[in-house]
Amino acid sequence: MPTPSVDPADPVFRLHAGGKLAVASTVPLTSREDLSLAYTPGVARVCEAIAAEPDLVDDYTWVSHTVAVVTDGSAVLGLGNIGPRAALPVMEGKAVLFKQFAGVDAVPICLDTQDVDEIVAVVRALAPSFGGINLEDISAPRCFEVERRLDEALPIPVFHDDQHGTAIVVLAALRNAAALLNRKLGDLRVAVSGAGAAGVAVTRMLVAGGVNPDQVVVCDSRGILGPHRELTGSKAELAALTNADGRHGDITEALRGADVLIGVSGGQIPEAAVAGMAPDGIVFALANPTPEVHPEVAGRHVAVVATGRSDYPNQINNVLAFPGVFRGALDARATRITDGMKVAAADAIAGVVDGALSADAIVPSPLDPRVAPAVAEAVAEAARRDGVARA
Repeated sequence: MPTPSVDPADPVFRLHAGGKLAVASTVPLTSREDLSLAYTPGVARVCEAIAAEPDLVDDYTWVSHTVAVVTDGSAVLGLGNIGPRAALPVMEGKAVLFKQFAGVDAVPICLDTQDVDEIVAVVRALAPSFGGINLEDISAPRCFEVERRLDEALPIPVFHDDQHGTAIVVLAALRNAAALLNRKLGDLRVAVSGAGAAGVAVTRMLVAGGVNPDQVVVCDSRGILGPHRELTGSKAELAALTNADGRHGDITEALRGADVLIGVSGGQIPEAAVAGMAPDGIVFALANPTPEVHPEVAGRHVAVVATGRSDYPNQINNVLAFPGVFRGALDARATRITDGMKVAAADAIAGVVDGALSADAIVPSPLDPRVAPAVAEAVAEAARRDGVARA
């Protein structure tokens, strides 16, 4: 990777100087009495109470409003495996978004290991300090195992945002795009380009949200997943879940007659392939900064286009999901995040658009202040409905 120039006068570097986070006290420390209450001897009484009744940690510490943002620096933005120190500005930024949009405090934790066993062990050891774990920018397929093992081991929500945040917003956007075109999710033929972390989660989320898995085809860099290929792990599971017609070939074949393209691969898709889609199609080209299909090209052939970019309409952005998801999970004191909670989050995001729905507005703006509260309320209700809430 070429060494970028560092210009202290550049607005980007000026903003990041000294970092984007700080610790602030929530209690006064202006007198001996304040000190005796906040620290010794007063704090000992709280410690003894929590030791006797561990759930009191939610009431008398920051646990009920704080999450860890954990990465190993192996898949940061589109920059790849740049390591934990270079990942820290992104994790700080994620923490700022948590605070700004949902009032959730977040602590960036960048681990100097990419060993699954070590990551799991460290996060398990750190977990008592937090009410939830947001996994971030961990490469596939290791991210699947890390999340699974932590989800099984910890009594708090564990959420890999690169997978599930994207998937939630995609489902919300597809709900509204289908409604706009007077279509039902169960009738749509969907091609997913990309079988990494986001592709796996998006496919599973769409199925949980009502898309017929028999109508879904998933492609990786070698073509369509199916029984004709020797596959293992998550790709084998996707192949078993989808492609009921046993299609072979590349993305062009996958798109032939498809109603929906969801691109989460970063690879380029030729215009001719998009032209082969069914009339009134939907394209979500989410690779960032370069979409799989340029939105203006896609717009020549389909009715609705979305990207991951902020300079085009319909930005599919994780910030629409993760602040409210964690706010709702923390408010419900949930022990985990269920598929029902993710679907509820997608429905809430879709519902914010409501009467303003149009081909250029199938999702709300990431800056819309209504989003996180709506998502939080829906997620908390779903947590109680799914039996994972403690409050």
